[in-house]
Amino acid sequence: MGPKEIGILKINGKWTPVAILFAAATFLTQNSTAQNPGIQRTIVERKDVSAPGKEAVIARVEIAPGASAGRHTHFGEEISYVMEGEMEVLIEGQPPRRLKAGEGFVIPNGAKHDARNVGTVPVKLAAVYYVEKGKPLATPAP
Repeated sequence: MGPKEIGILKINGKWTPVAILFAAATFLTQNSTAQNPGIQRTIVERKDVSAPGKEAVIARVEIAPGASAGRHTHFGEEISYVMEGEMEVLIEGQPPRRLKAGEGFVIPNGAKHDARNVGTVPVKLAAVYYVEKGKPLATPAP
């Protein structure tokens, strides 16, 4: 049986199982903590929920002063609480929404959106993502 039949690719002169490459790409995509250098997303907990094919992901999110997350979507809802700072949430088709510590927001499933820090201190969020299991937490949007 040759490399083609068992899912192996030749990379830099060495045969590498495709499954390893796929697993590495999946890990990096799903565990990425930032969409850009100005945002850090730290996953605190990831658990299955009662709905088939769904999971809850709890994260601490920090956005640096003047930075934005960049337009993106989620394969499910994002429910966030602003713990510190001031920010603006931009959801496609809706007017911009300005938020400060003590306020919260919900991003609908699949909505193209961005979040940016409009203050002088880091924005700190407690976020819960109710998303499709096995999909990336965030996907860049045009």
